[in-house]
Amino acid sequence: MTDASREWLLSPALLALLGLVVGSFLNVVIHRLPRMMLRQWWTDTAAQLGDEEGHRELFGTPRPAMLDEAARHLAAADAALTRLDLARPRSHCPVCGHTLAWHENIPLWSWLRLRGRCRACGVRISPRYPLVEALTAALFAALAWRHGPQWPVLAACAVAAALVALAAIDWDTLLLPDSLTLPLLWAGLGAAALGWGVPLTSAVVGAIAGYGVLWGVATVFERLTGKAGMGAGDFKLLAALGAWLGWQALLPVLLLASVSGAVVGLLMQHRGTLREGRYVPFGPFLAGAGIAVLLAGQAPMLAWLGFSGR
Repeated sequence: MTDASREWLLSPALLALLGLVVGSFLNVVIHRLPRMMLRQWWTDTAAQLGDEEGHRELFGTPRPAMLDEAARHLAAADAALTRLDLARPRSHCPVCGHTLAWHENIPLWSWLRLRGRCRACGVRISPRYPLVEALTAALFAALAWRHGPQWPVLAACAVAAALVALAAIDWDTLLLPDSLTLPLLWAGLGAAALGWGVPLTSAVVGAIAGYGVLWGVATVFERLTGKAGMGAGDFKLLAALGAWLGWQALLPVLLLASVSGAVVGLLMQHRGTLREGRYVPFGPFLAGAGIAVLLAGQAPMLAWLGFSGR
């Protein structure tokens, strides 16, 4: 491939178009993945309730008949559900079930043309759909401008896309799915090994330190208060960011995430919009801080915060 062809393929304009398409897919992931996880948990629960041998081993008694009835009920209810994955069923209105035609599924444009409402029933479509698409397009274009027409920019775009999905899912559900965080972690280590990311040693130390720091903080907090202040998904997300950005980036990521999370939490408290339990998920702020460092670069971010990049 010629340099001119690569510059065209990896130009900000073309990657912005790719970002619109990826953003449309991210909306599917954000909406469906937590529901897929919930279904799997109930399926696993039915299997556990029906496990005679496991019950005897744990409790030393025969499994009560009511557990067998509950297992059959859950299995029957699960079997009656419509299949759900990232490909099926086709995109549809969650209120009236109208299946979207191809021209209703064009990123950003379809929402604008339909004026944010379902064509069949007129119900309002959340503005988050076009916002996710526009944000992903903007991030892809910014990364193309930041990194130039080099193939590793595609890896940076993939990281940004994963972080957008994780931020939205965690904000909605307090879940950071292993199916996203763990591939992100291993891909970061793989990219470092192939020379597409930070040096391999920095990536490995970053992954270990990223997990260990938050695990240590959460463990101390739980011992002191008796409450869980952070989930293991946050540990894995910071480990993934450490693998992609290097251990040197962990400090700016944690500072940015902590400050922005505190500010948003105080604003929500002032407005009375904190959720039950008065919590604010940490994952979206970790993801946002990771994107900021990805865009600005490790050394400039450290210098901006007053630290040496060495």
